[in-house]
Amino acid sequence: MKDAPRYDQGEPRPATSSTVRARLAADRADTLARAAALSRDFDGIVAANALVAVDDEHDPEGGTTAFERAHVAALMAQAREHLEELDQALERLEQGQYGQCERCGGTIPPERLQIRPAATTCVSCARPGPRRA
Repeated sequence: MKDAPRYDQGEPRPATSSTVRARLAADRADTLARAAALSRDFDGIVAANALVAVDDEHDPEGGTTAFERAHVAALMAQAREHLEELDQALERLEQGQYGQCERCGGTIPPERLQIRPAATTCVSCARPGPRRA
């Protein structure tokens, strides 16, 4: 299996720090907007249920309402987790460690960072199965 490419310390990074910072900031703004919309949806579901006596166990609509509430809550949790990942990526950028695999120390390919700006591992280390050092 081929090793992940490594960039020398003196070699310029594929993306500039300001470009990466802007991409992370845009992703963070989108995630905050999504979290706010999900919060409004969740509040709407709760408010709608407060108006009616819902018995999840016996009401045919109760299961659907419970599912919607749980689904929106799970999406909110994912948004919060993604915000944490983005904040950690910004911290790595400030420390000069952005784009470095946390497992093997190799460089995370620019294409991977383009798709997943908060990625912490290279493609090899992200694959399921036995890990290489």
